[in-house]
Amino acid sequence: MNVMSVHRSLLSIFMPLLLWSCGEPNKEQTAPPQHTGGETNAMIRDQFVRANQQLMQKENDEMDHYAKSHHLSFTRTSSGIRYYVYKPSAKGDSIKPDMTVTLDYNVSLLDGTPCYSSKTEGAKTFVVGHEDIESGIHRGLQYLKRGDKAILLIPSPLAHGLLGDLKKIPPQMPIVYDVTVR
Repeated sequence: MNVMSVHRSLLSIFMPLLLWSCGEPNKEQTAPPQHTGGETNAMIRDQFVRANQQLMQKENDEMDHYAKSHHLSFTRTSSGIRYYVYKPSAKGDSIKPDMTVTLDYNVSLLDGTPCYSSKTEGAKTFVVGHEDIESGIHRGLQYLKRGDKAILLIPSPLAHGLLGDLKKIPPQMPIVYDVTVR
């Protein structure tokens, strides 16, 4: 048998296989459906929404754990802020937007890591709803009265968000504000 006849024999065996494999694709071989730009954007948005919901649930679980481990019964607001007044004011005015307040404070992470304190940084004096302070403070103070001593648990979106404060508070971290409102 010469080389040419070997090639013809191999060709006669493999040619039908080649033609058969090029036939109609079966369901397992079909390409995934192509999505339009709008469908792709919706899918990406849905993935981000699910990821954000998981992060918020994680933060809620961590704040629940903080409350239980410290044996404190926090009141939870619709924005996710939690507050516990441990020394209520006998006659203080309720805090409202546009009021000027002064805060003595200790800021820490949920694990107790201290971050900031009015003892070293000085008290904060600001107009509620207008100054460049965490939005969670503005919202949380509106549940308190002048003279109250309270603990505020502020979820990360209302504290320092995705980046943290780039100093002592890490990204996506709820914070604890122990405050005295003056």
